[in-house]
Amino acid sequence: MAVDVPQLVAQAREGRPRAVARLISLVEGASPQLREVMAALAPLTGNAYVVGLTGSPGVGKSTSTSALVTAYRRAGKRVGVLAVDPSSPFSGGALLGDRVRMSEHSSDPGVYIRSMATRGHLGGLAWAAPQAIRVLDAAGCDVVLVETVGVGQSEVEIASQADTSVVLLAPGMGDGIQAAKAGILEIGDVYVVNKADRDGADATARELNHMLGLGEARGPEDWRPPIVKTVAARGQGVDEVVEALEKHRAWMEERGVLAARRVARASHEVETIALTALRSRIGDLSGDAHLGALAEGVVAGRLDPYTAADELLASLTGA
Repeated sequence: MAVDVPQLVAQAREGRPRAVARLISLVEGASPQLREVMAALAPLTGNAYVVGLTGSPGVGKSTSTSALVTAYRRAGKRVGVLAVDPSSPFSGGALLGDRVRMSEHSSDPGVYIRSMATRGHLGGLAWAAPQAIRVLDAAGCDVVLVETVGVGQSEVEIASQADTSVVLLAPGMGDGIQAAKAGILEIGDVYVVNKADRDGADATARELNHMLGLGEARGPEDWRPPIVKTVAARGQGVDEVVEALEKHRAWMEERGVLAARRVARASHEVETIALTALRSRIGDLSGDAHLGALAEGVVAGRLDPYTAADELLASLTGA
C-alpha cells in the first residue's frame, strides 16, 4: 500500500515513533517508494552524531548502549538506537534481545530503539543500516547509537558507518589476541574495558594499551584512542566514555576529519547502491543473447573473461 511520504516524514520530525518505525520498515523492505523517502529525508540530515559500538559477544554491548542512552538523556539529547541482531535462520527476523535489555527506555519519548536483522549480511551490520541511520538523523535524533552483532574476524564494517567507533572488551575473554586478529585495533576510536570489577581488568587494559602502542606511528596532533574502564551494569565509568566521545568529536571537527568521514560514508553508500543496481541488471541478462555470445567466446578461447566483462559493462552503461 502506498504511503503519504511527506506526511510520514513530517510526523517523524515531530518525534512520533510510529512514523519513524514505518520509514525504517520501508527501508528494510526496499519499498518502491524508497527513492521518494530518501529524497524527502536528504535535506533534513547531517545533524546526528553517529556512534558505533562493537565487540565480541558477551562483553556487554547492549548494557553499555543502555547506559550511554541514560547518560545522553541526562544531558537532554534525543537518542536513536539501531541494534543489529542476528537473523533467525527460519523467519529471517531479528531476535529483539536488545529491546528486552533496554526496556527501561521504552517509555521515554526522547529515545527510539529499533532492532534490525542482518539477514545474512556480513560485517556486523544490516544492509539497510545506512538508510536507517539517515531516518533517525532526519527524525531529530542528536545521537544515534549503532550496536553491531558482535565482532568475529570480519565484522568491522561499523568503522565505515559511524563518526566514532567504540570497541568494547572484557577481562578473561582472551580479547588481546582476538582483537588483533579481528582487526579492531585499527577501527577503534575509543576502547572500553567493560566489567572492570572482574579480576584481570587492569591487565586487559595494559595489554590493550601495549598493543595499540605497537600499531601505526602517531604524531603529536594525531588522535590516540583512550582506554576507559567501566562497569556498565552499575553505570560506573559511563560519563568518562561520553567525555571521551565528545573529545573525539571535537578533535574531528577541528581537523576536518568528521566531514571527511561523512563524505567517505556517503561515497560508499552511493557505490553500494550503484553496484546493486548494476548487479540487478546483469541478473536480468541471464538469458541475454549478447551475454551468451560473450560466454561462448570465453569458452572457445576467442575472448578472455576480462575483455568479455569490459564488453558487457560497455553494453550496460553505453560507454
